[in-house]
Amino acid sequence: MKQSLQLKLGTQLTMTPQLQQAIRLLQLSTLDLQQEIQSALDSNPLLESDFDEHAGESHQDQNTPAERKEEAPERSTEAQSESAADGDWNSDIPDDLPVDTRWDDIYSSGSHSGGEGDEYALEQRNAASESLQDHLMWQLNLTPLTIEDKLIGEALIDAIAPNGFLDTPIEELAESMELELDEVMAVLKTIQQLEPVGCGARDLRESLLLQLHQLPEHTPWLPQAVTVVSQHLDLLGKRDFRQLSRRTRLSESQLGEVMRLIQTLTPYPGEAFGGEEPQYVVPDVIVSRKHDRWVVELNPETTPKLRINDAYAAMIKRADNSSENNYLRDNLQEARWFLKSLQSRHETLLKVASSIVEKQQGFFEQGPEAMKPMVLANIAETIGMHESTISRVTTQKYMLTPRGVFELKYFFSSHVSTDSGEDASSTAIRALIRKLIDGEQPRKPLSDNKITQELDAQGIKVARRTVAKYRESMGIPSSSERKRLV
Repeated sequence: MKQSLQLKLGTQLTMTPQLQQAIRLLQLSTLDLQQEIQSALDSNPLLESDFDEHAGESHQDQNTPAERKEEAPERSTEAQSESAADGDWNSDIPDDLPVDTRWDDIYSSGSHSGGEGDEYALEQRNAASESLQDHLMWQLNLTPLTIEDKLIGEALIDAIAPNGFLDTPIEELAESMELELDEVMAVLKTIQQLEPVGCGARDLRESLLLQLHQLPEHTPWLPQAVTVVSQHLDLLGKRDFRQLSRRTRLSESQLGEVMRLIQTLTPYPGEAFGGEEPQYVVPDVIVSRKHDRWVVELNPETTPKLRINDAYAAMIKRADNSSENNYLRDNLQEARWFLKSLQSRHETLLKVASSIVEKQQGFFEQGPEAMKPMVLANIAETIGMHESTISRVTTQKYMLTPRGVFELKYFFSSHVSTDSGEDASSTAIRALIRKLIDGEQPRKPLSDNKITQELDAQGIKVARRTVAKYRESMGIPSSSERKRLV
């Protein structure tokens, strides 16, 4: 094979460090971006926040009144303390108080000042939520029991599932502890009397009965509720109210009163403990209506103002190749790259959000039922970017609207054909299904087939299995489970 030289022209995208940084900042959420900015401020001395300067100015402003006080006649610390002890407390309270004035507005006790109490409150707010086992163990330690019974109680509490039920058969627990079944059952009865009532039950029937037995004896319809739960729980689960009324010999109105009492109970008493910590969402974009048009703005709280430190930048010398000068020059270049990447992120986010609002104006004016079908390619074509970029921008980014806070991905949905020839959004169909279910009669809830017919009457062709899938995705139970007695 003969070797030769050839000249070819082509384009190639190189992932430079600057481009990699811009892409990484683009896909970060608001909280992650704030951590990234703080990390850059801590590691790069040439990068600073405008907040630091404003804080310094406010600090100087706070010092100014103190300097003015030096012009006034001096008073010793002992004289000030004596004056406060003698009558300053009474002199601060005027003789005539306004009608709507509260005591706290006039006099604030020293116990409310910053100190250990505030630190304790802050620790309490940031502390992890108490688990079900911790709550039961705390009550067990306050219960007068023998050492052996407390050890049995600790083993039983460890075997309680997060929903409050005993996860392991009581026979296995007794066998593993090499104890008699009666001894373990006696301690289990004690645990079942702790709060929340119903914990330690072995099934749903026992949990509900434990809660009913804790109610006062004069509670209306209590005996009937105990009968329904203990003997007819299967019919109650099937919502077969006709058969339930026949077997309990209760009229429809009486059975309705019994059902109201049972609905006050908690099927899974442990669900109130140990849940996931709430995730607080900070919107990246704010949408508001001004002068009959929708305006899209970046949330100023999520877009901190950064800049180059002029003092350090002025210390850089062009002809100096010392290690100190090279250090400052490298950090200056990194700071500029970071600011440019941050600005690119904000501009891209604003473009994508503005395009979404423009295409989904029906949602903002009429609600979810007017949502139009839209995919990533529609936004990418509008603003001239790749779909992968749109996917990064819409991930974990939130928009504050007059209708609530929504993730940007919420506005993207598939389409379903209609009789009019236009496509309907799957989000709009879900909203229509929820609207139909909210307006149904509790005694005769709409079945999936009936909902399909209602949508067909509105010109939307949807299969029954699609309706069932959308209903389940919204957490709405079936028609038999939604049946109620009025």
